[in-house]
Amino acid sequence: MKTYSQKAAEVQRDWYVVDATNQVLGRLATQIATLLRGKHKPTFTPSMDGGDFVVVVNAEKIRVTGRKEVQKVYYRHTGYPGGLRETTLREMRERHPERILRLAVWGMLPKNRMGRKLMTKLRIYAGPHHPHTAQRPEVYEPRPNG
Repeated sequence: MKTYSQKAAEVQRDWYVVDATNQVLGRLATQIATLLRGKHKPTFTPSMDGGDFVVVVNAEKIRVTGRKEVQKVYYRHTGYPGGLRETTLREMRERHPERILRLAVWGMLPKNRMGRKLMTKLRIYAGPHHPHTAQRPEVYEPRPNG
């Protein structure tokens, strides 16, 4: 029996809308990364982008466990000497709530050309509204957080 390898012309892309209200950050990010990568499909091929588009709404209402709200720190560098900047999760939630989920999903994808392409299929919105109704996205129910 030969191993199946998906071709670019055979890729069927769907649109999913995910409500992040009261979902645990890491658990939701793994499910979104699975949808983006296409691992939920029987035609999954590791070297191909066979995943779906994901629209996340209510990113500002995402939940974290423990004391991560004050202890989790995001780092970035301005590019200048001494330019290391720190931001806590609480500050990030106030200013850019969609970046929290974007960084969590990016951490679960390949760090190469394909991973960057997969991230373009992720759309995150802080509030409940999104402009992608024309694509008729299906509502994706994340697995319950246990």
